[in-house]
Amino acid sequence: MCGLTGLLTSGDEPEDELRRRVEGMARTLDHRGPDDGGVWSESGVALGHRRLSILDLSPAGAQPMHSGCGRFVIAFNGEVYNHLDLRRELEESRAEPAWRGHSDTETLLTGIVFWGLDETLRRAAGMFAFALWDRRERKLWLARDPMGEKPLYWGWAGRSLVFGSELKALAAHPQFAGGVDRGSLSLYLRFGYVPAPHSIHPKIYKLEPGTILEVAAAPPKEHPSEPLRPGQTHGSLAIRRYWSLNSEIEAGAANPIADGTEAVDRLEAVLRAAVQRQTISDVPIGAFLSGGVDSSTIVALMQAQSARPVKTFTIGFDEADYNEAPHAEAVAQHLGTDHVTLRITEAETRAVIPELPQIYDEPFADSSQIPTYAVCRAARTGATVALSGDAGDELFGGYNRHILGPQVWRRISWAPLMLRQLAGAAVRTVPEEAWNRIVALQGRISGSAKVALAGGKMHRLAARIQSATTLDELYRDIVSIHMDPAMLIAGRVEEPGSLLADPLPRQGVEDAAARMMVQDMRSYLPDDILCKVDRAAMAVSLETRVPFLDPEVIKLAARLPIGMKIREGRGKWVLRQVLYRHVPETLIDRPKVGFSIPLGAWLRGPLRDWAEDLLSPQGLAADGLLDPVPVRKIWAEHLSGRQDLSNQLWTILMLQAWRRRQL
Repeated sequence: MCGLTGLLTSGDEPEDELRRRVEGMARTLDHRGPDDGGVWSESGVALGHRRLSILDLSPAGAQPMHSGCGRFVIAFNGEVYNHLDLRRELEESRAEPAWRGHSDTETLLTGIVFWGLDETLRRAAGMFAFALWDRRERKLWLARDPMGEKPLYWGWAGRSLVFGSELKALAAHPQFAGGVDRGSLSLYLRFGYVPAPHSIHPKIYKLEPGTILEVAAAPPKEHPSEPLRPGQTHGSLAIRRYWSLNSEIEAGAANPIADGTEAVDRLEAVLRAAVQRQTISDVPIGAFLSGGVDSSTIVALMQAQSARPVKTFTIGFDEADYNEAPHAEAVAQHLGTDHVTLRITEAETRAVIPELPQIYDEPFADSSQIPTYAVCRAARTGATVALSGDAGDELFGGYNRHILGPQVWRRISWAPLMLRQLAGAAVRTVPEEAWNRIVALQGRISGSAKVALAGGKMHRLAARIQSATTLDELYRDIVSIHMDPAMLIAGRVEEPGSLLADPLPRQGVEDAAARMMVQDMRSYLPDDILCKVDRAAMAVSLETRVPFLDPEVIKLAARLPIGMKIREGRGKWVLRQVLYRHVPETLIDRPKVGFSIPLGAWLRGPLRDWAEDLLSPQGLAADGLLDPVPVRKIWAEHLSGRQDLSNQLWTILMLQAWRRRQL
């Protein structure tokens, strides 16, 4: 795991000046690579790299790295888990007579020389983002892994095309303009993150997962009017896909697995192989363990293949309703792992908040970013690499929306919009406190904190059924934090389209839940979940790996009918069956909690002064981005206790904290 940055200029700046600029840009990424660093340059181009040494700790693994033939130079961030298999293929083809080291970066470069860029990426199983320079043809390629585990930003700073693992590297260029793109701001307020290909800044973009940006000559002097999408060009720039999620879903749907026992056996086999590949490391390795289905499955398969106790990590909170440490400890004891629980006080948890704008670089409002940072910091005390259970929900139907969304749609889709609007209004006339009491009396939710949120969820669901006219609109509204973000922004703003509007697979999404899962994998997974973990982990120089995103696991998940994933009102059926072979069901079978904090109560209590400062009318109106009136209305309603609007407020607070950090 590392950090990369660089630039390609259309001007005539001296090479030593370009080198100095990239050295400064690379220094901002020291946290991503504290072990070593390097800069390479020649006329008009410079690449910078920071190294977190995981494989081949010797100087032979240093970057930027040249291919054996000297034609290509690469700055690479990530891991290619099957690089030893690729090496054997290359050796059998006599493509590389003498290896200089045993790093996956060298394997990747040699594959590019022998197979070409696109074919090498299709063969590679891993997580990565990289910049590749062709010295002979004077071409630059930027590429990102299929599911977007590793980040890559690109755009303009003056007359230079700049790129890097994080926005802070681009911002270190002296001609970086900064600013706020109002369309991206609207998307952020809707989703709680800025979705690819947008970034919060004008002229700066995220490279979409599974794509390659090619720059065939000097970069254009002007940026495109809209972010480039795969298949589009702009002057010397072109973006193409080398991997397609739609194609994977369609191929899986054309070759389904009908037998449940076969599905469980095959899933265990591919997951076991994925875990084995991802535990290759020259430094200490461990895993996150929450005691839930996903992380417990990964840890169980790690321990089953390890001769020594696996290092596992969790954090414990003061608040009993949010503390999953006892569940994790029970699973760890059963599996025999070397388990560490780091107890975090409420004050220690809140102390992370001022650092969030620096960690995430642009507004990011998934409040589980706070405990995620805490568990990464805990894991870094005993490991340099940690496996996680992320992506299990997206692949196997683990979110409530995958179960309840289709149920709601089946019940309301027949009704005229006006009737649904009346029904939704009726639900919202009942105060949240009353809904809380109803839920508590029915005993459907355990834990006082969860009961206290039930009324808010009823109100939010009612609002969404009032507006959606199609299943896709219902999904968009379910994942929207602000249903009408434009009302919060001062002046007129047109919200750009998102990847959710892209064509869906032609097969495999006939079921509503399957359709929602594909949409989650397109946007929520890379731009929220994977972004959250990458930034939190890299802030403490920890590499995280995601076995569920192994290509073979994705292919198998695509072959499983929805009934293998969601059964009898519960998600992840097939994954649970794998886990129950290793861990008793009684240790796992409990309601899904999520990685959360008591944000609503904190905003009314210990965080109130901090929030009030950020939400002051003067501060909100300072640069003309937000309209103070609707924001203050949301704040007042939350403080009254009538509604829990903490999610809506958190998007605004993270925006304001980020803006203040920019000053």
